[in-house]
Amino acid sequence: MNNSMIIEKGNNRSVQASSIDFGNIGIDEITSEAEHLLNNIAEASESKGLFTVKTADRWIEQAKTRPIPKMLFGEFWFEGELCILFADSNVGKSILAVQIGDSISKGSHIAGFKLEAPRQSIIYFDFELSDKQFETRYSKEFKEHYSFSSNFFRAEINADDSTLHGFSCFEDYLNDSLEKAVVETGAKVLIIDNLTYLRTENEKAKDALPLMKNLKGLKNKYGLSIMALAHTPKRDFSKPITGNDLQGSKMLMNFCDSAFSIGQSHKDKSTRYLKQIKSRNTEIIYDTENVCLCQLDKPHNFLQFEFLDFGYEQEHLRQLSDKDKKQAISEVMELKEQGIPNTEIARRYGVSEGAIRKWIKKFNAIQSE
Repeated sequence: MNNSMIIEKGNNRSVQASSIDFGNIGIDEITSEAEHLLNNIAEASESKGLFTVKTADRWIEQAKTRPIPKMLFGEFWFEGELCILFADSNVGKSILAVQIGDSISKGSHIAGFKLEAPRQSIIYFDFELSDKQFETRYSKEFKEHYSFSSNFFRAEINADDSTLHGFSCFEDYLNDSLEKAVVETGAKVLIIDNLTYLRTENEKAKDALPLMKNLKGLKNKYGLSIMALAHTPKRDFSKPITGNDLQGSKMLMNFCDSAFSIGQSHKDKSTRYLKQIKSRNTEIIYDTENVCLCQLDKPHNFLQFEFLDFGYEQEHLRQLSDKDKKQAISEVMELKEQGIPNTEIARRYGVSEGAIRKWIKKFNAIQSE
């Protein structure tokens, strides 16, 4: 016989079990159906309007059923993360991003960086290069072209499509098109080059917020891993890279899961370094004391980053002249007057705390003369 059960909840909620034919199924199926019913009851009671409220232990039990995030590009980017890669113009953001995408699509790691995830489809949304510019990077003088995996999709804006197709603004049309591309290709990894095209005013918190909400919503809905490229505004190349150097830094940093940056060495213009800025799945390993040194190379038909070694960021920053040092000491004294500790000042200037103490001592000596 068919039995349909309705269990009433105290706050006028009810959860209805699916019909169970007890005559035709075994105890295992009945147990499974009962567990499913209990889960539905629990989920109904945990829903508090906008929020889902559970005990900490229940959240952990739920998390146990989810896969452990795997590395996509060493400790810099893990599966399921919304990651931001930011740098100044012309240091190689797009080159590294394509290289990472190629690595993931083939399931083959980049030398010096771990890849734990199996190969999977990616879409590279290219708002920077034309197809011909892309071709020249991945060919030898427009011949002997590099062979990408069939898992690697590249997308660019359709220049012939100038209408909004019923959408109220370009951003809405763009976001809808991003989602359609994900659904139709089945891609699990998105690389967006770059954020500026998605939202032209992302340096302002009020404009960055809907952008990041949309990307996080897309990530959660389809179980995606997303890397978004971004620019840095004009920065002082004598100071270490920090999260404050990201355009629209505060809001973008709050919403991303991880972030890293590319710096250009002032000691050797062909050298680049990679530095972790934010991470939620691992500790910060590649900080100012341990940056990854790389060089740009094109051994045949693939422009790429080649890992060299590890080093100190300070060695690759612009060295201060005597005039610059005097200005820096003056700035340090202003920060001291604001009550900022030596450790924080040292971090901002990429020097040791001992160096800051020497600067302060030198300033005081000059003042007492």
